[in-house]
Amino acid sequence: MKVTTPSRRRTTLALSAVLIAAGLTIPATAEASPPGLDLAGPKVDPALLDSCTGEDPVVCTFDDLAPGDYDVTVVLGSDDAAASTAVFAESRRQMLTATDTAAGEHVRRAFTVDVRDPEGQQNQPIGTGTPGLSLTFSGDAPAIAGIGIAPALPRTKKIALIGDSTVTDQEAWPYTGWGQRLPAHVGLGATVVNHSGSGESTVSVLAKASMFDALEPQLGTGDVALIQLAHNDKTTTAEQYRANLTEMVDRIRARGATPVLVTPIVRLRFTNGVINPVGLIVTDLADLPAEMRDVAAQLDVPLIDLTQRSRELVESLGPVESEPIYLIRINGDRTHTSEYGAGVYAGIVAEELQKLDLLPASIWR
Repeated sequence: MKVTTPSRRRTTLALSAVLIAAGLTIPATAEASPPGLDLAGPKVDPALLDSCTGEDPVVCTFDDLAPGDYDVTVVLGSDDAAASTAVFAESRRQMLTATDTAAGEHVRRAFTVDVRDPEGQQNQPIGTGTPGLSLTFSGDAPAIAGIGIAPALPRTKKIALIGDSTVTDQEAWPYTGWGQRLPAHVGLGATVVNHSGSGESTVSVLAKASMFDALEPQLGTGDVALIQLAHNDKTTTAEQYRANLTEMVDRIRARGATPVLVTPIVRLRFTNGVINPVGLIVTDLADLPAEMRDVAAQLDVPLIDLTQRSRELVESLGPVESEPIYLIRINGDRTHTSEYGAGVYAGIVAEELQKLDLLPASIWR
């Protein structure tokens, strides 16, 4: 952390707490006021920095927090030097992209975090991960000057994700699901609940108690649940695939939540300059994205056609220029996304979800 002596840190944080409580930052240079969602976060508690260790990255662990949703305020910046700080929570979930601050400049940001057990992939054993809430501050020169944490308000909306390895909270680099980057687009008032797991299909998520059955009771009125399942439905017939999607849609609606069907991201599989059937997730038994589109139309379910959006993107870039989106240059993987690619697809999902107007505009960062 960019601090000098303990006494100076206490003085700075005390001033931060007073100014932030009044809805102000403490910049050495003038900065535009942060968005309203950032002003509404919990007050900074100087004692919370005692739970932080390291300099790059700075890791803060609050192991006494039970599973649930928490509003978090962070004050980024340093008295002494310019800084650039990105914020991650739990299992590599990006809450804030890199924020640049000049020497003596501090900015306040706020967001809501879903703390759960297991904290990453939901098809892993209970107890996977670390207890409580973990925050990681990294970047070119990370600096954290204050933290505030409080239980989220009851009106907090959930953006639930039920998906496969291209969506899930991957624990280990280089794998990164787009669901891990979606929280960076969301501020206070909504939390991303990524209830996904590697290897999951429409068949397996309905068969496992840890998957759809465990997600279902978390949903309520005003929440949205995004379903992206197809990559692992290689042996699922078109009829069974449609029936599985229909069952999930009906059960989500019964909870008062809104289902959103998301067609799968394409694999980086080209033939003659265009994505081939394998890349388009077309199996010997079904054109799975087409089946999902039909289910959405027949059941009047909102649809995000991520297959089409991802196809348009990678075909416009071409076979070589689109490689950084995937892991092909790292380990030859043409299905899973890099950190960069996960961020690209999370941005598309956020853009399309905003267009559907299912959540308050105020929650979007």
